[in-house]
Amino acid sequence: MADTIFLVIATRNSGKTAEIRELLKGYPVQIRNVEDFGPIPEVKEDGQTFEENAYKKASFTARVLGLPALADDSGLVVETLGGAPGVYSARFAGDHATDAERCARLLTEMAGKTDRRAAFECVVSIAVPTGQALTYEARCEGLIAEKPAGRNGFGYDPIFYYPPLKRTFAELTRTEKSLVSHRGKALAEIKGEMEKVLVWIQQHMPVVEKFHQGSEMK
Repeated sequence: MADTIFLVIATRNSGKTAEIRELLKGYPVQIRNVEDFGPIPEVKEDGQTFEENAYKKASFTARVLGLPALADDSGLVVETLGGAPGVYSARFAGDHATDAERCARLLTEMAGKTDRRAAFECVVSIAVPTGQALTYEARCEGLIAEKPAGRNGFGYDPIFYYPPLKRTFAELTRTEKSLVSHRGKALAEIKGEMEKVLVWIQQHMPVVEKFHQGSEMK
């Protein structure tokens, strides 16, 4: 497919953008994120599920910018906390909390609990300005560590222990993480269908009407 398609990642998170750019390298796609377009309105993530929030972010960004947009909504689901923090993962320690503060809050909630089972869940939505969207889902199971470890990644990565590799996500390289993470799995599925996805985007993008001045105009 010769034509390059601009795809906006509906996030200001540079780490997330870098992961997606790396995974889609080699395809005729120019990756941007919302930081590249100056100030645009924030999307209120008030959906009750990851799917609702992913679609809301992708479709809103696509409509505002007039370009296809990709958004993911992901979070940490902890068994012994009844699925919390779930869709509230980013706001678990308050709207403006740092990653370290979120991890600290979760470790406080987990104090004394022996059941450390948890999973990262991810839903990716690819939307066009007219509202149609494709949806992909994935999950990665692990454990909540007793204390943070590692300096890579972002979010809850320092306290998400992945048993098969015997390290936290923050101790993995970006390549290692992308092979096993919830987002990596969802994006790998997209990558496997990328040619079809690009065709779908081209087919569903609105056609720009052309107006000609001349004798036809009265």
